[in-house]
Amino acid sequence: MEQIYAALLLHKLGKEINETHMKKVLEAAGSNADESKIKSLVASLKGVNIDKELENASFAAAAPAAGSAPKEEKKTAHIEEKKEAAAEGLSALFG
Repeated sequence: MEQIYAALLLHKLGKEINETHMKKVLEAAGSNADESKIKSLVASLKGVNIDKELENASFAAAAPAAGSAPKEEKKTAHIEEKKEAAAEGLSALFG
């Protein structure tokens, strides 16, 4: 989990998310810099628009309004599918 926080911090600061930067952030925070997890995360983030993914995650976390229309239920079901797929991907990364 620390690797994800380090990647988010680097992204927020506008720094490149690479193995060297990740290792420095983790070591500065007093965390164990597990090189295999760092490599996996850096590889999985290549080509990912982190801002867009964070926006989607924020939208998915919002609770639907009470008495929502069926159209919103379909959208919520689709969001749940995306969250499940994302969770599966993360579990593959971090076991």
